[in-house]
Amino acid sequence: MNHPEALTIHQQALIIDGHCDTLGEVVSNGIDLGQRRTEGHVDLPRLRAGGVSAQIFAVFTARTRELTAHDPLDLALRMIDALYQQLEAHPDQLVLATTVREIEQARDTGRLAAILGLEGGEPLGQDRRLLKSMDQPLLDRLRIFYRLGVRNIGLTWSTRNALADGVFEAQTGGGLSNYGRAVVQEMNRLGIVIDVAHLAPAGVRDVLTLSEAPVIASHANARAICDHPRNLTDEQLEGIARNGGVVGVTFVPAFIVAAGQPTLDHLLDHVDHIVRVAGIDHVGLGSDFDGYGGDNQMPEIRDAADLPAITAGLLSRGYTETKIRQVLGENYRRVFRQVWGG
Repeated sequence: MNHPEALTIHQQALIIDGHCDTLGEVVSNGIDLGQRRTEGHVDLPRLRAGGVSAQIFAVFTARTRELTAHDPLDLALRMIDALYQQLEAHPDQLVLATTVREIEQARDTGRLAAILGLEGGEPLGQDRRLLKSMDQPLLDRLRIFYRLGVRNIGLTWSTRNALADGVFEAQTGGGLSNYGRAVVQEMNRLGIVIDVAHLAPAGVRDVLTLSEAPVIASHANARAICDHPRNLTDEQLEGIARNGGVVGVTFVPAFIVAAGQPTLDHLLDHVDHIVRVAGIDHVGLGSDFDGYGGDNQMPEIRDAADLPAITAGLLSRGYTETKIRQVLGENYRRVFRQVWGG
């Protein structure tokens, strides 16, 4: 980046990325986060080069063609164990964060703060074990994941599970199930961030009505700019803003432009729109690194090392240093502090 002012802002900012799928690579392909790769988007050297302070690592277990042989709970535990092995292998570079203070301490000591998140509630089970009535669901798995360090949960991937309908099921008009409502309430009580990315619209409405804490959409863009079902309508953006939450703009090409190669300017158009509709307090970053690929990704942001380009782009569009810092990480820090309690 050849923009001295932008580089200074970027180097001094707290930078939080709301979503990456790199743990899948660690489990499936045995990659070592400490080694810089020529493939994919994320490893510790490239996160460090990109100035990232904290990264949410997604535990993705939805039953796709690639994962049909795996039990969601088994796979979730293996992915969490994989992160713990990386923590043990690179204690001077990587630390698990369950509080805002731990994120800040990691940055002060030159380490990356790893935040654990579930992408989809499949590992939480079907809640078939009942107590005295259907109104008393067992939530032991949720509490166990909390004790393992999980601090962010997306209720669904794009399909239906026991908690809710995903966005690919939107035609059903289904929102949260009774179990999903109980999970939301228990997440509020425990202090786990609720992630509405991938939820069907009715589920988003249900969460925004029910949750007493701010929520995030960890990786989604503006539907008004790119009409993709995974992007958020203006009504949803306004609802997340009223809730006090944050939308993480994502780098997935199909969520940025409907066709052709997206550019940084196209991504920043989404930032501009979300700021106009929801306000500067409610936008962050949600790359979805290692969750997409192909030749049509943004040429300016090929991987995590290229994140300074976003700061330069925001500065060129007239965003002040304070507002740039909000987008890069301060908005997430506020939500995490409110939900995690410290």
